[in-house]
Amino acid sequence: MRIDIITGVPELLDSPVNHSIIKRARDKGLVEVHIHNLRDHSKDKHRKIDDYAFSGDAGMVLNIQPIDDAIDSLTRARKYQEIIYTTPDGAPFRQQTANQLSTCENLIFLCGHYKGIDQRIRDHLVTRELSIGDYVMTGGELAAAVMVDCIIRLIPGVLSDETSALTDSFQDGLLAPPVYTRPAEYKGWKVPEILMSGNAAEIEKWKFEQSLERTKKLRPDLLRDQR
Repeated sequence: MRIDIITGVPELLDSPVNHSIIKRARDKGLVEVHIHNLRDHSKDKHRKIDDYAFSGDAGMVLNIQPIDDAIDSLTRARKYQEIIYTTPDGAPFRQQTANQLSTCENLIFLCGHYKGIDQRIRDHLVTRELSIGDYVMTGGELAAAVMVDCIIRLIPGVLSDETSALTDSFQDGLLAPPVYTRPAEYKGWKVPEILMSGNAAEIEKWKFEQSLERTKKLRPDLLRDQR
């Protein structure tokens, strides 16, 4: 997989894509992540990439020209399954979204900033708009980092245990059950005996019951969504 991220603030993405799981996936050659500085595509002598909105609203808007040129330079080189704009008014990014995008070969993430981007880019070039939550951040860089992390960890070979991702929260519409490790007792706090019983069937039953109970308590909306 190849992921290209277009941003006016590339420094915000240096750490997320160069450490932990993403770094190991890149080192294995399982994924390429390329960060493109939007200012490199600006035709302004000061490398300016924003301007005032015609509506007169407060805040700056990212210009159409550098974004168009950045996307054009990428799409002329290869075919992309999606050109994704990270925006608070986009569709919610869910685990199922990550599952789908993890099967793609090439993806572009366009990071909004300030008050957003010229609407004509959204109308004519963007194929998908995604949000990580009902709140507004300074820019879309951190949202892109979240989505990229979720997607890359699903690529076969990225995690040392490929079944690990399949048991994550939300994969089956439920929250994951609680997990424990050694020691079996600490300060009088004990690990549930069933987990040390060796009875695989009973352990699976316990895990499902715990997942269902946690979901009912913490995220009942997930159960309503399945009706």
